[in-house]
Amino acid sequence: MSQNVLEQVYTAIREGIADAVVAAGLAPREELPVFVLEVPRDKSHGDLATNAAMQLTKLARKNPRQIAEAILEHLDKGKASILSAEIAGPGFINFRLDRAYLYPVVGQVEAAGENYGRGAATGKRVEVEFVSANPTGSLHLGHARGAAVGDALCNVLDFAGNEVTREYYINDAGAQVNNLARSIEARYRQQLGQQAELPEDGYHGEDIVGFAKELAAEKGDGLLSLTDEERFAFFKAYGLERELGKIKRDLERFRVPFDLWYSETSLYEKGLVVQALDALREKGQVYEEEGATWLNTTAYGDDKNRVLIKNDGSYTYLTPDIAYHRDKYGRGYDTMINIWGADHHGYIPRMKAAMEALGNDPDKLVVLIAQMVSLFQNGEKVKMSKRTGKAVTMEDLMDEVGVDAIRYFFTMRSMDSHLDFDMDLAVSTSNENPVYYVQYAHARICSILRQAEEQGVSRLPLEQVELSRLTSEHEYDLLLKLAEYPQEIRQAAEQHAPHRLVRYVYELASQLHSYYRAERAITEDAAQTQARLALLAAVRAVIASALRLIGVSAPERM
Repeated sequence: MSQNVLEQVYTAIREGIADAVVAAGLAPREELPVFVLEVPRDKSHGDLATNAAMQLTKLARKNPRQIAEAILEHLDKGKASILSAEIAGPGFINFRLDRAYLYPVVGQVEAAGENYGRGAATGKRVEVEFVSANPTGSLHLGHARGAAVGDALCNVLDFAGNEVTREYYINDAGAQVNNLARSIEARYRQQLGQQAELPEDGYHGEDIVGFAKELAAEKGDGLLSLTDEERFAFFKAYGLERELGKIKRDLERFRVPFDLWYSETSLYEKGLVVQALDALREKGQVYEEEGATWLNTTAYGDDKNRVLIKNDGSYTYLTPDIAYHRDKYGRGYDTMINIWGADHHGYIPRMKAAMEALGNDPDKLVVLIAQMVSLFQNGEKVKMSKRTGKAVTMEDLMDEVGVDAIRYFFTMRSMDSHLDFDMDLAVSTSNENPVYYVQYAHARICSILRQAEEQGVSRLPLEQVELSRLTSEHEYDLLLKLAEYPQEIRQAAEQHAPHRLVRYVYELASQLHSYYRAERAITEDAAQTQARLALLAAVRAVIASALRLIGVSAPERM
């Protein structure tokens, strides 16, 4: 894939500076350090700035301003769209560019369509495991944040050129699922008029009562004729199917697909847990003490050794998790990303230690923590659903504020920071609501393009459009922002930071609204109108692309 316009001009300026340094005798080319090129925050400092002179002080044995003067004396400005350059402060070099270098970005957006900003295939296989809630009840706010951020991250990683697998780990083994089965049986018996107590750690939700009513209506007392073992297996399978079905429906409504639903039970059925334990024993990483089996995780940075098999012969939570992650490594991914809830922070070092003890590269396993969400309505913290009087579920929130607002707000901040979600703001149709503000920018452009058609203005093919008519500061800002999109995608993928994309699209929308207030798109000047419509179409395409990656719709009318 060819370089975009920003990469082209950055490369040209870097090469120009390197040529000037060598020509001035300041340093040999092979010893040149890496220097920064960046857009200054203050526009009065120019379009680009570099710290090259400061980076060369040791090699050149001169002060930075002398080095900067020598660079400028030998710099071929014509090669890199440089109109002028000046020295600032201790030795920064500020460049003012011929902004015509940005005009081709409009054509790049039009030619690539929805693939503008897509990276070339990296050949890297990335697995992302997220949500993975126990199938024993409804998805809640923490799961919703993990789902929003996880899906956006997968979209960004894919768009950056990686081969991505989205995975949900189903905790369908262990005490919690057993309690689910016993809870459904107790409620079923109650529906039949029998005395039945819920287990001590049973599930009291209305969904369990609903399942029991359906079973009583459908099966009558027929399930009571089964053996204890058969009946338990039935209720367990039934409960899992119903709860998992509910989770899948919520996630589908939330626009979050998965490629692989991985069952914990399958680890036992395939013998993978025993295989993992055998592998650890073969490597001398396991020892027996006080009747329990321990893993020597302190040898790999954990704060204490961990129990794998308790003295009653049962496995700890860690043991099947080790088998699961060992299986992930065996599938040959270059990177495996887990998105875990805020209470799992301490679990990271022991899992990485276990993987290293098995001979795997622990750095291939990346764990991201999604912090908690607090809901606010009418200025007060919301803990309970108005509908059920229970904890607010993801379904409640989708009903109350809609998928777009949740997806945008939950991805808006870095996932490792706590999030306060203002439900009143999320449903407001004002510029204070960021998702409305960004979507309105897209709808506003659609409206302008419709107006042009209604006024008989037919857009010309881009090769016939005089983009040189785009001369205002607002137009330059928009062109530059469009040019930044490919590198924004790349950085969001590299940093596992989809919130960067939310910030980017908000800034682009803000620039669009400022442009709309400052300039008219459809003017008496036909050539200028054509150029502005072409620019607006490009902005619309990039806003839609960024919103699509974070799972938010781009409406044409609002």
